[in-house]
Amino acid sequence: MYQALLIIYLIVSIVLIGFILIQQGKGANAGASFGGGASGTVFGSVGAGNFLTRTTALLATTFFIISLVIGNINAHRNNVKVDTFDNLSEVAEKAVSKPAEAPAVLEQQKNSDIPQ
Repeated sequence: MYQALLIIYLIVSIVLIGFILIQQGKGANAGASFGGGASGTVFGSVGAGNFLTRTTALLATTFFIISLVIGNINAHRNNVKVDTFDNLSEVAEKAVSKPAEAPAVLEQQKNSDIPQ
């Protein structure tokens, strides 16, 4: 279900970007009355604005709802990752215990380097 939501989220976001880029600004209506060619569109001179506005609002609402659902799923996932900061006491104990072992390790390395 999570992967399906991610795919739907991606598709909705791409379509939403497309619909936002297709829309004309508020000042573009004045240019349409002087032969801008808007009356020859599929939706007519006024219909495209309503269709694009409503579709953009629907896609934006869907985008935000899916965002909230995906965020909720991620918040309640049980993927426990061990972080170094979560186990600082264990890391500190290992750091403290290693210097005590270091002279023995160095002694073994010195003995192994000496040719026999």
